[in-house]
Amino acid sequence: MTLNDSELSRLDSCGLAEVIRSGDVSPVEAVQASIDRIQKLDGELNAVVTKRFERALDDAAGDIPDGPFKGVPFILKDLWTSSANEPMHLGNKALKEINYISPVESDLARRYREAGFIVVGRSNTPEFGLVGTTEPESYGPSRNPWNTDYGTGGSSGGAAAAVASGMVPSANASDGGGSIRIPAAMCGLVGLKPSRGRVPMGPMQEEWGLSIQHVVCHSMRDAAGILDATAIPTMGDGVVAPNYGQPYINQVGAAPGKLRIGLWNESPREDLEIHPDCQRLTRDTAELLEKLGHIVEEAHPAVLDDPAIGGRFSAIWMAGANLTLKNLSKILQREVTVDDVEIGTWLMAQVGAKTSGLDVLQAQADMGSMRRSTLEWWENGWDLLLTPTTLVPPPLVGELVSTEDEPMRNSLRSIPYAAFTSPFNATGQPAISLPTGFSSDGLPIGVQLVAAYGREDLLIQVGSQLENEIQWSNNRAPIHA
Repeated sequence: MTLNDSELSRLDSCGLAEVIRSGDVSPVEAVQASIDRIQKLDGELNAVVTKRFERALDDAAGDIPDGPFKGVPFILKDLWTSSANEPMHLGNKALKEINYISPVESDLARRYREAGFIVVGRSNTPEFGLVGTTEPESYGPSRNPWNTDYGTGGSSGGAAAAVASGMVPSANASDGGGSIRIPAAMCGLVGLKPSRGRVPMGPMQEEWGLSIQHVVCHSMRDAAGILDATAIPTMGDGVVAPNYGQPYINQVGAAPGKLRIGLWNESPREDLEIHPDCQRLTRDTAELLEKLGHIVEEAHPAVLDDPAIGGRFSAIWMAGANLTLKNLSKILQREVTVDDVEIGTWLMAQVGAKTSGLDVLQAQADMGSMRRSTLEWWENGWDLLLTPTTLVPPPLVGELVSTEDEPMRNSLRSIPYAAFTSPFNATGQPAISLPTGFSSDGLPIGVQLVAAYGREDLLIQVGSQLENEIQWSNNRAPIHA
C-alpha cells in the first residue's frame, strides 16, 4: 500500500476505486484500513452497530463483481437495506435481543454488491428510522465527529458519523422526511435525496412511499456515480422516475446555464423560528449562486405555506408506525408489547391505530393535490428552490430524547429539523443538502436545493459549481482517521 492511512481516509469512493483499479491498493488493504478506522474511532462516535469484519475481508479476497466501486468499503444503514442471512435490527431492542437475521437481500443492497462495494458493517439509526435524531435505546447515541457533545441528526446519523470521520468514504442512507439531508447538514456532508422511483426499494418497502434511499458522502461525483450504479429499476418496482441526464457522473462539472432560483429563507411554519446562522448561510449561498451567473429571487411555491401539510404528513407517518409494529409482530411471531419498543414509537403507533383507512386515503389525496400544485411552480419557469436544510443547528446529545414526562419529545423536537425537508418527500422531488458553511459555534449546517421531479441532473450540476467554489472536502471533522 503506497498511500498512508491518513491519505487513504480522505479519498472519496470514486477516488478510492481509482486507486484500487490502479493496483496501488488492494481491496483487502482498503477494507482492512476501513476496519482499523472503525475500531479506532467507533468507541467515541458509536456509528457502526453491526460489525461485518471477517466476512468483509473474505469478500475482498474473493471474486468481487467488476463494478465501478470494486473493492471500496461501504456501510449499510441498519434499516430495510438488508443483506441475506445477516443481522438486521432496525434500531429496535427486541430485534437486537434475538439478533434477528434477515432472510433476504434487498434490491438496493444487491445493486451495491454488483457495483463492487464491500460492506463492512451496518450503521446506527433511531428505532425504525422514525425520528430526526440517532439516539436509540437499543444502541445509544451516535455522536458528531465535529463535536461529540452534539448529535448527528437522523435517521441516517450513524452513516453520517461514519463518513464524516473517515471510517468509510460513503455510506447508505435513507430519507422519509429528511433523513439523508438532515444528518448530511449536521455532519458537513453531501446528502442527495433522489426522486421517488429513482432507486429500487423492494422487497420490504415500496417505491411510491415517502422514503427513498441513496448515500451520504463528501463529493458530488460520489453522489452522482453511486446513483448511476443503483438507479437501475427492477421488474417489481412500482414507480420508475423519468430519465433525465444519465449517466449522472457526466453532469459533474457540466454547465447548467443561467438558472432561475427561488429563495425561501423564512420559517415555513408560524410556530417555529429559524436560527440566524441558518438564514445567514442560505443568504451567503444565494449570493454565491448569483456570482455564478444565476438569477436568485425570493420566491417559493405558495401551496407550501398551507399549515395543514404537517397534519397530512403526520397522519401517514403515524399510520406507518402502526404498520411497522404489525410487521415487527410477524418477525417476532407474537404480539408486540410496550416493552419491545421505545415509548415514543409505541405512542406513534397508537395514534396510527386510531387513524382510519379513510383518513389515510384523504391525507394521500390531499398530498397528491399539494404535489401537483407545488410542481406548477417549477412548470411556471423556476429551475431550483434554495432553502436552509434545517431551521436550527445541530442539537446537543439528549435534547431530542423522549422522557417519562415528554414521551413524544423525540418526535416533536424533530420537527424543526424536518420542516424544510419533509414537503419534498411528499412531492417526491429530488433535493440535496450541501455543506456550504458552519454555525457561529463551528458546527456544520447546510443548505438545500430542490429540483423538479426527475431533475437530479440540475442538482448535480449546480452542486458541483458550489463544490468547486467552496471546496468543502478540504474541511474534515476534528475526529477523523
